[in-house]
Amino acid sequence: MMSGTSLDGLDLCYANFWQEEGKWEFEILSSRQIAYDDGWRDRLANIETASAEDYAKLDVALGRYFGEKLREYMEEEDLMVDFACSHGHTIFHQPDQFRLTTQIGNPAHINAVAGVPVYADFRTADVALGGQGAPLVPIGDRHIFHDYDFCLNLGGIANISLESKGERIAFDITYANMPSNFLMQSIGLNYDEGGQKAAAGTVNQSVLQQLNALPYYDHFGVKSLGKEWVFENVMPLLKAIPLLEDQLATAIEHAAYQIGRCLHHYAVNQSSKCLVTGGGAFNTFFLERIQAQQHAVILSVPEKEIVDQKEALIFAFLGVLKQREEVNCLSSVTGAKIDHSAGQWFDCYGGNSIH
Repeated sequence: MMSGTSLDGLDLCYANFWQEEGKWEFEILSSRQIAYDDGWRDRLANIETASAEDYAKLDVALGRYFGEKLREYMEEEDLMVDFACSHGHTIFHQPDQFRLTTQIGNPAHINAVAGVPVYADFRTADVALGGQGAPLVPIGDRHIFHDYDFCLNLGGIANISLESKGERIAFDITYANMPSNFLMQSIGLNYDEGGQKAAAGTVNQSVLQQLNALPYYDHFGVKSLGKEWVFENVMPLLKAIPLLEDQLATAIEHAAYQIGRCLHHYAVNQSSKCLVTGGGAFNTFFLERIQAQQHAVILSVPEKEIVDQKEALIFAFLGVLKQREEVNCLSSVTGAKIDHSAGQWFDCYGGNSIH
């Protein structure tokens, strides 16, 4: 179960995992995307500045909403579920300053409403161990998408995963869809379909230079971004541009430049393959601009279901590893003191599923 910072909605992915000859294999048996309505989108977008009481109430309300949608999905598709794994919805992510990361969508309420055991809270332990608490998807990239040299996710944030010097590394490169989505909401739309409005705009070179000069880009390696960084550092610069199309064009050009710069830095040959997933994989203009920034890496967009469900799929896989008491969080990725097995178990029914 995945709810991302782009506020698209809730992704549900029903998958089966098994091993063959020491390698993990998977099959997506069913999936569903549930878009947030305007009410949920507004509540999630504005909760950071609300009161502590409102925050606590939304945590419970979102958990019950997740549980209701999960139960509806299981009943309508007649699914037999061993357990669910919930990413939750990240609100505060400030691991460097406060060792803080919070995901709302209370898992005890998901469990109580849906009637199946739930693994959740996959990030807190890593932050407590000195890590970034993100990204967590690279363990899945390593085990089930090992045919690719890079795995690039274009969600609200653009993050990448790769093998370097014998270990898996991953980090947030820059934003991806988040600024564009928020800018499009000013005209009553949720996103710029195919990047058409961005393609019609002109890049503001002055703002582009200011964005590229942000200290976050001073080095590659373990680091992560949150919504707060985007709204403090990026949105004021973009909003200073008069025309919406030019704002979008500048936002895309900056993200494409930083992603292309990263791919060029780590490419080992001229035929490296990069798996591209997340909502940005459907933004053809965005992909064209990334490819134009570098020529060492071939961008590959898989079938739509994997694009849509990759993060939800891998959070299910995190739960599989957790249940097997195997490492599902890599210190080489997050910067934590040790590799560990993250996630908390919620089962108020004691194994007696009500489904």
